[in-house]
Amino acid sequence: MADSDRTTGSGEAEVVELCRDLIRFDTSNYGDDSGPGERKAAEHVAALLDEVGIESRLYESEPGRTSLVARWGGNEGDGLLLHGHLDVVPAAAEDWRVDPFSGEVEDGYLWGRGAVDMKDFDAMLLATVRQRQREGRVPSRPVTLCFTADEEAGGHRGAQVLVEEHAEEFEGVTEAVGEVGGFSVTVRDQRVYLVEAAEKGMAWMKLTARGTAGHGSMINRDNAVSRLTAAVARLGAYEWPVRLTPTMQVLLATIGDLAGTEATPENAADLVQEFGGAARMLGAVISNTVNPTQLQAGYKVNVVPTEATAHVDGRFLPGYEDEFFDTVRELLGDGIDLEFLSHQHPWETPYDGALVDAMHRSVLAEDPGSIVAPYLMSGGTDAKHFRKLGMRSYGFAPLRLPADLDFTALFHGVDERVPTDALEFGVRVLDRFLDEI
Repeated sequence: MADSDRTTGSGEAEVVELCRDLIRFDTSNYGDDSGPGERKAAEHVAALLDEVGIESRLYESEPGRTSLVARWGGNEGDGLLLHGHLDVVPAAAEDWRVDPFSGEVEDGYLWGRGAVDMKDFDAMLLATVRQRQREGRVPSRPVTLCFTADEEAGGHRGAQVLVEEHAEEFEGVTEAVGEVGGFSVTVRDQRVYLVEAAEKGMAWMKLTARGTAGHGSMINRDNAVSRLTAAVARLGAYEWPVRLTPTMQVLLATIGDLAGTEATPENAADLVQEFGGAARMLGAVISNTVNPTQLQAGYKVNVVPTEATAHVDGRFLPGYEDEFFDTVRELLGDGIDLEFLSHQHPWETPYDGALVDAMHRSVLAEDPGSIVAPYLMSGGTDAKHFRKLGMRSYGFAPLRLPADLDFTALFHGVDERVPTDALEFGVRVLDRFLDEI
């Protein structure tokens, strides 16, 4: 479609309000049976789609834990999944400048829990689809729209349920596009848009040490707390070796060109620092990582307990799962039981093909002279579940961001916010992208 034929404005005009409305639904996910769930937000999305003539279906895995699926587009070629999640991590209002569920607009930013992760993409997607549906610009390719529950707790009550119990909804879908990609970072005054093409695997582990109970005043050579804390300290102090997957080889080669050097495992950490604040995320994807996060033991200061437990968050690179778990078991040593709370595999999609080309063209049309490159994401998304159905997956939620915004710090952070003009930019890019697919 020629630019002269493109109708613009309506999606851009409503995307901020759509995002504000979604933020105002408190969909906090505490990772247990508490919390409000996603039902009201899912019903709201269903109403927005129904308003423009798109029928959707709601799937409730447990009371209140609700996901939505809708079919859109034509029937030419293989299907494309566009997916986002409706839940958010909790927010303590007393820590924020504004009410985290108020959707305040201030100083050119939309503030609130979910503004970055990921009601921004939900709103951009809804705004774009609604605009195109109203104007009759429906893709010829079949498109499945999916808004899920429970992504923030691993997707077990959302995407996993859809994949395992409602796989017919995704029949014919070969590619998927979701969150945490397409945002810009500025490196040496050059905007670089990062498209997610891989994710680390996830191992949330519970460690348990058992010993002999006794009086705290006596010698105890079989102390569960001592055994556990020593093992946790070894895990936390271990320096994992640099390992560059194909995705990060491409990204660091791109940054190496800007820095005037060749990217190697030896200078990978230095090249990552070129990303400024984003280095906290990208620095975690050139090696495996383990972070101890919780400790529990005992019930009285003068009683040595029988048992002590710890929780650790492990993330491992595609292709390095065996190395990761062999090292973890060696560091733990004897006398520590390991139980998985969640174990999800890593993935890496080749960064090529028509869909990748469409992402590049749509970004460069709106931001000429910028660079688009793949990256490996340190966290996890629903892509881990959808890939079980054989989909090639990417993260592409396009946002043009100010150079001085520490964007990655806002994921799950206090005062989460997104520039309103970045949301409008995202609608324009997604509109072009849907022309290209």
